[in-house]
Amino acid sequence: MNEGRRSRVSIALAALLWSTGGTAIKLAGVGGAYVAVGRAALAALTLLAVLPESRRWPTPRMALTALAYAVTCTLFVFANIHTTAASAIFIQNTAPVWVLLMAPWVTGERPTRAEIWSLPPCLIGAGLFFVDAGASGRLLGNALAAAASLTYAVQISMYRKLSTAEGLAASVWGNFLLVLVVLPFAGSIELDRSFVLAILWLGIFQQALAVTLFIRGIRGVSALEAALLTLLEPVLAPAWAYLFLGETIGFFGLLGGGLIMAATLWRMRAK
Repeated sequence: MNEGRRSRVSIALAALLWSTGGTAIKLAGVGGAYVAVGRAALAALTLLAVLPESRRWPTPRMALTALAYAVTCTLFVFANIHTTAASAIFIQNTAPVWVLLMAPWVTGERPTRAEIWSLPPCLIGAGLFFVDAGASGRLLGNALAAAASLTYAVQISMYRKLSTAEGLAASVWGNFLLVLVVLPFAGSIELDRSFVLAILWLGIFQQALAVTLFIRGIRGVSALEAALLTLLEPVLAPAWAYLFLGETIGFFGLLGGGLIMAATLWRMRAK
């Protein structure tokens, strides 16, 4: 397997793990602050314990990446509390649109014509989730997911500029920053089995392992291609949400997700 294919497989596996996040967050059965803090703390400790290269002081670029990481994770957790897991992930994963727009200035990578033409369907697809949300009281959650899409794009673009070790260290600092900011709002909690199991999965596998796979994979592809490969996440997320939570997406949500995926597949085929 050549380097490019290994990179794509690594990112695809990261997306597979990330796709379980929304469902696991809801299965934890507690408020967003508890989940955000527990997941972040365990992910940081796992990276530090298993990967010695993650133990380094941050540079300015690493600090910016850590900030984007912390904000994205926080927004995503609270988005899942206020909307469906599938909607949160689909909307957050309009991030390739923002990566496309910022790439010339952040990574120096020029978009192709196919990448530019894929932009409108992605924006329309994300907008259709808000049509479903208006009647179901989920506008807040969808708005948080939309904000997360922008910070997620910054995170992806900055990872492209960092070495593997720097990216891992930035993830550690991002998790610690999240804990520092959100912990005062978490209060006390009575631990139960569902919460503990959910946090173990989220911290070790859905965060620590996934971000390691993604950071190692992004060294072999462009920031935009990495962002587009992570669209495997919203494809799988509704399946987990349906199987474990019984959540369904409305007609406009399904149409929006289909538009996003069709635009992505067309762009990759055109390339």
